[in-house]
Amino acid sequence: MSLAETGPQDLPQIDFDQYARLSLCHQPTPIEPMVRLSEHLGGPNLFIKRDDCTGLASGGNKTRKLEFLVGDALSQNADMLVTQGAVQSNHVRQTAAAACRAGMKCHALLERRVPDRAADYENTGNVFLDKVFGATMEFRPAGLDMNAEALAVTEKLRSEGHRPYFIPGGGSNAIGALGYASCAQEIANQSQASGTVFQWLVMATGSTGTQAGLVAGFHTLGFDLPVMGVSVRQPRERQVEAVLGLTKKTLDKLE
Repeated sequence: MSLAETGPQDLPQIDFDQYARLSLCHQPTPIEPMVRLSEHLGGPNLFIKRDDCTGLASGGNKTRKLEFLVGDALSQNADMLVTQGAVQSNHVRQTAAAACRAGMKCHALLERRVPDRAADYENTGNVFLDKVFGATMEFRPAGLDMNAEALAVTEKLRSEGHRPYFIPGGGSNAIGALGYASCAQEIANQSQASGTVFQWLVMATGSTGTQAGLVAGFHTLGFDLPVMGVSVRQPRERQVEAVLGLTKKTLDKLE
């Protein structure tokens, strides 16, 4: 984020209490000035939104999405969360922790995306934490449609008598994106309270839910803050299309 000017701004508020939600996140997370980096670069003035401080299982952006996803799962009387990600997925770690917090089971499909792995790659780090949180796991080779794989497993578990709730990779659907529409409101309120007006919000964009939620939230609020996503996986054209599609679905949820 870059500081452009200061000044108060009156904003409407989105009522997020209308959605099923489970409190998981330490919020609001702070916005901190990056003084030394700004000096090193000779400007602009840079700030960072500390969503590493969201609290659940070492924090991260997925916690905000999971508040709405797990809330929706509980409203449907689900007893298990099913999701997918890479072997060392932060999303899977946080989903497993959220399931544990909610008294639910968690089953995850892990994609072997990384070649030349160390011998303990599939037993340490986030995989170890997944197990600590009680998740069960199965592995898949790289290159499959992992959401389709996880959906098939969800239906298999349903046929066995479970009440599973499917969460796509990254928690990125219109329900999960509500977490970052809520974050957009949080940022807008922090900007208003501090008198700081930001010129750009720059972020990594992968499964699209974070960026789509922010764009939808700022649009709904009428808050002028462009969101620039730096794609971590897909070519620009495909990522733009994916973000736009999910933004439209999230806006439908916010109406």
